Amino acid sequence: MKPAVLMTSLGALIIAGTVVTASPMDGMGGERGQGPRFDFEALDADDDGKLTRAEIEAQSRERFTAADTDGDGALSAEEMVAAAQARAAERATERHARMLQWRDSDGDGKLSFEEMGGARMVRMMERADIDGDGAISREEMAEMRDKMRQRGKRGEHGKRGHHGHGDRQGYGRD
Repeated sequence: MKPAVLMTSLGALIIAGTVVTASPMDGMGGERGQGPRFDFEALDADDDGKLTRAEIEAQSRERFTAADTDGDGALSAEEMVAAAQARAAERATERHARMLQWRDSDGDGKLSFEEMGGARMVRMMERADIDGDGAISREEMAEMRDKMRQRGKRGEHGKRGHHGHGDRQGYGRD
């Protein structure tokens, strides 16, 4: 098969992935900046370790057909929105299940204010109160935002790879 044909088919699958529901391709975006995520094994229908044009087209057709709820062979705006909402709901369910598993320190199947990180947010806001008056001014908020933006540009989230380990004014020990 010609590489151009395969790339065109793969491109069509990527575009279709932004419109339709759950599939071997997890839509666009994946993790921030990583682009689309593919489940190669799910796309490789015959398990031969290769993706053929036929496999890519079959998956694309399957996704399209699932989104075409009225069966007219075309996707209306309503069908595209419904498919996108269904996929967003699925991703939110998966994300919240992971969050619960990761943060539920007492194992009760629920997240308390502390487990959700609310206390961490309070501590962050306390650090932003540079003048110590118990309130955060517009200027203090802007300064905090600028410092966090600078840290993000350096690819840092504190010395240990996550927020919450900075000093009172520096938001991360340099």
